[in-house]
Parts: sequence; C-alpha cells; structure tokens
Amino acid sequence: MIVEKNILDEVVKQVMQALEKTTSLETRSMDIPVGVSNRHIHLSAEHIEILFGAGHTLTRQKDLKQVGEFAAAETVTMVGPKGVIRGVRVLGPVRKTTQAEISRTDGFSLGVVPPLRDSGDIEQSASITIVGTQGSVTLSEGLICATRHIHMHTDDARHFGVSDGERVWVETSGTRSTILKNVLVRVKPDFCLEFHIDTDEANATGLKSGDVVTLARRREV
Repeated sequence: MIVEKNILDEVVKQVMQALEKTTSLETRSMDIPVGVSNRHIHLSAEHIEILFGAGHTLTRQKDLKQVGEFAAAETVTMVGPKGVIRGVRVLGPVRKTTQAEISRTDGFSLGVVPPLRDSGDIEQSASITIVGTQGSVTLSEGLICATRHIHMHTDDARHFGVSDGERVWVETSGTRSTILKNVLVRVKPDFCLEFHIDTDEANATGLKSGDVVTLARRREV
C-alpha cells in the first residue's frame, strides 16, 4: 500500500506541474515588446584590431535585452561614395564576420544601396568603408538593411504556435496602426521576446522602443 501511495503521489505531482506550466503559457501576454534598431555594426576580432589597435577588446557599455549582447563604448565612422556617418555604435560580442546594419535613409546619405537581408546573410551585399581610431577597413560585402524579425524563447514560440524560420504578420496599434507582413521568427532557448525593426519602419508606423505589437491572425504561406 505504501508503494502504491508513493506512486500515486508522484503522479499527482507531475500532473500538478503540467497544469501549472500550461496555465502559465495560457495566461502569458499576447503582447510582443518592440525594440527599434538604430544603425550599428558587429565586428570580427580581426577588424577590431585593425580599427582600434592590436590586442584591443570591446568595452561593454550597456547590456542589451538579448542574453550576452551589449552596446560597446566604441564607435566607428562609415564612409560611402556620397557621405559620412559618424558615431556608429559597435555591438558585442565579437562575431566571426563583420556585419553593418543601416536603414535605407542612411543608405541615401552614404550613397549606397544596402540590400534587405536577414541578419547573417551578407553574401554579395553592399560595400562600405569603416574607420576607427587606429585604422580603416573597406568591406567588399557586409552592409545590409536588416529585415524585421522577432526574437522568441522556445516557450514563447510554443505559446504563439510558431517555429524558427517562420514568416508571420505583425499588427501595430495607434493612429498609424498597420499590419507588417513577412516578419521572420527567430527561436532559441536563450532569446528574450522582442520585435526588431529599423528606424525607417519605426517612424513610418509610429513605433518606439518599449511599445508592443501583436501577431496578426494570418501567417506567411
């Protein structure tokens, strides 16, 4: 009888844990916080040394919402055929390949046409010259306009019923309410829920960091 009672107690415990987890997911807010991405650059270790000196490491200035990511104290200057943009923030940690992200409006200022790409897809993207305190680098490719996307923890993805790599529709509210299509979903166990758009899209839709959006009913096929 004692053995049976122990088994029953364990079954009850597992059921209660499952119910608590289900309830937590069901009551989770449907809101997705917005993070507006200003122009920035991710640097490789090689380019950090060229731009800021041998042995240089990035100085962490402010932690970002995504785990392990931070805004560095270092900034660079972007030089294009028609213009210059100073004070472009370097984001850490160090990446395998340098990638610069700007808006289309920034591209007009620089005289370049950055392709609209998912982060990491830089093959045959735009060229740009990057100037640091100790040197400069001309990228033959690596300058993009990043597509809008949502970072999701695996629990969030299950809650919203979506998967990594899926394209969804996002609905905004307010006087400029609209539906944004073709939004990439990125899912990882260490991601925090956040919808990323650049400054051009934020201005067009009246969004700012800290606002919230929701998933629309329809998804990309």
